[in-house]
Amino acid sequence: MSCPERDRPNWQMVQAYSVQHDCTARNETVQSWQMVQAYSVQHDRDVTLEKQEMSLAMSQIVADLCPHHHEENLTSARPYRDIPGPRPLPFLGNTWRLLPVVGQYQVSDLARISQLFHDQYGDIVKLSGLIGRPDLLFVYDADEIERAYRSEGPTPFRPSMPCLVHYKSSVRRDFFGDLPGVVGVHGERWREFRTKVQRPILQPRTVRKYIQPIEEVTSHFINRMCEMKDLNQEMPSDFDNEIHKWSLECIGRVALDTRLGCLDKDLAEDSEPQRIIDAAKYALRNVAILELKAPFWRYIPTPLWTKYVKNMDFFVEVCMKYIGDALERLKVKEASDHDDLSLLERILVDNPDPKIACILALDLILVGIDTISMAVCSILYQLATRPREQQKLYEELVRVLPSADTPLNYQLLDSMVYLKAFVKEVFRQYSTVIGNGRTLQQDAVICGYRVPKGVQLVFPTIVTGNMARYVSKPDVFQPERWFKQSDTKLHPFASLPYGHGARMCLGRRFADTEIQVLLAKLIRSYKLEFQHAPLDYKVTFMYAPDGALRFKMTPRC
Repeated sequence: MSCPERDRPNWQMVQAYSVQHDCTARNETVQSWQMVQAYSVQHDRDVTLEKQEMSLAMSQIVADLCPHHHEENLTSARPYRDIPGPRPLPFLGNTWRLLPVVGQYQVSDLARISQLFHDQYGDIVKLSGLIGRPDLLFVYDADEIERAYRSEGPTPFRPSMPCLVHYKSSVRRDFFGDLPGVVGVHGERWREFRTKVQRPILQPRTVRKYIQPIEEVTSHFINRMCEMKDLNQEMPSDFDNEIHKWSLECIGRVALDTRLGCLDKDLAEDSEPQRIIDAAKYALRNVAILELKAPFWRYIPTPLWTKYVKNMDFFVEVCMKYIGDALERLKVKEASDHDDLSLLERILVDNPDPKIACILALDLILVGIDTISMAVCSILYQLATRPREQQKLYEELVRVLPSADTPLNYQLLDSMVYLKAFVKEVFRQYSTVIGNGRTLQQDAVICGYRVPKGVQLVFPTIVTGNMARYVSKPDVFQPERWFKQSDTKLHPFASLPYGHGARMCLGRRFADTEIQVLLAKLIRSYKLEFQHAPLDYKVTFMYAPDGALRFKMTPRC
């Protein structure tokens, strides 16, 4: 549930705090924020970036207003060693718990483990003694999560994919250099790269330009769905791979300015699109194994690590090929102004080094294919098994789109309130991303304990989004709770599928658009059913239904 007043920096609070503690609030920052708002209204501009910068400034103000208060809290806090959690064994630590045969946890059960930790130890849980990595600190208190996000500086450290960090910074430093992208990158290098690409990719008007191309891809995909139905009108057992093809085709259209041909009939296993899908799945779905279950690649080149590097090299090769094609087209393209250029072309024009565009495309494809695909698998499964909610969505779509052939645009998508609420409710109850995280950049007090710099915080949104403390009747699937006029309890930091703050998912606007276009086109024309035994959810890299998605697809009258 979005609340503009809640999202806006609370300058009154800052000023009151400054008076109470004899500190000086920065009134010029307040005035700057007011100027940004006035400018946005006058010029119909997106102020996401400016708002983000001002929010970060406010966080720094709060931290700077009275530093002695922070020091007092650190002094009076309980010691880090007292934080509860699984006890590490001598020499083996806690890594043994995730090893094959002898271990007690499976990587695919990470969602259940997150819940188990909370049930057994409480709101803060320490998992220490992990080979080759810092301690993990699971935080289940949404207020503490909010404080952690709001107190971070302009370059938050997001612990993710150390194997990718090593690939970019060591194995292929010859290619990635000093600006290796936004995924698996931190500090000033992350900030500098993001600054180069964030304005075009986050502007709503950029995303709006891709509604029609994404709709074309989606219409093609729905036609393919009709062709692949069996005699029972059901999807094939590998339908999740077909969703991956649709996702890659959408991302390729956005990030590489091309149709990759993923939706061609009878796509060969060794075709380039299928190889990209397989490489992305392998790279992402082995992250947890490389980091937690078999971290020995840090010391010797294991077969798993060797194949990971080979897959990543393939990504680089493919992206550079299509970036080269885009550069050749750009040389002969006549554009009246900057806004006539595509996302890729704008980045190529603004950055003379084509590697910037290539690295951005690689990051978007790497994290986007599996994330969006698994999210869609989960959303479609929930729709197919919830006929009442599917009917509500269909009725909304009939109101918004009197004809199934009505071309989509931003205004129409924006008016699909129930559709967007349904997606948010799926993400709350079955969060595709089981958790977000940060690495502490300075000592902090969390849940009354003094936590040292360098510890990796884990915010398990799959658990907090289902806690009665933060969400009214969390076991009830209720999309209406996300309506603006809803007065049900919903903590704004309990369910954050895209993260929060400066490191919020860079491609979230495109991801939302792709999902909304698919649901609008599909459910407006077809009824989905799932007439098989219920599926359990498990973690590969994402949290999604485990089993064949044999949806029955029936045309609507």
